[in-house]
Amino acid sequence: MKFIYKLWVVTILLLTMNGAYAQLKKGSILPDITLQNDKNVSVKLQSFKGKVVLVDFWASWCLPCRKANKSLVKLYDKYKSKNFEIVGISIDTDKDKWLKAIKKDGLKNPQLIDPKGFDARSAVLFGADALPASYLFDSSGKLIAINPTEAQIISNIKK
Repeated sequence: MKFIYKLWVVTILLLTMNGAYAQLKKGSILPDITLQNDKNVSVKLQSFKGKVVLVDFWASWCLPCRKANKSLVKLYDKYKSKNFEIVGISIDTDKDKWLKAIKKDGLKNPQLIDPKGFDARSAVLFGADALPASYLFDSSGKLIAINPTEAQIISNIKK
């Protein structure tokens, strides 16, 4: 019985250490993950450090996400020259539908895909268990808000 308990404890510790249960919280640092963009190029999420970054989880099949995309396009157009970046991360499992949604919604900001749905490593790491989900990082790469309002985003861009 002691052996099973020790094995269970070691397993939990290992899973916790490798991030299987990790979810970002305020104060967390922009994760070091690399995903493919819509041009099939690998992009490091940390390459956006130095800017205020809004990481936006979405999917082509998510109607609230598609509606939010309209607002994000306007926000991006207005503030992209102000050291601000929106990085979309899609959890679509169908790459063609994702690419069509990017085009239809007129998304010009960087778009990445982690094509395993809610089981995607990035979604688990961020704790994105519902869509849309967004995470605001300051220019030092520190998480400052989860699902921020537009006013919170603008306030941080203007700092």
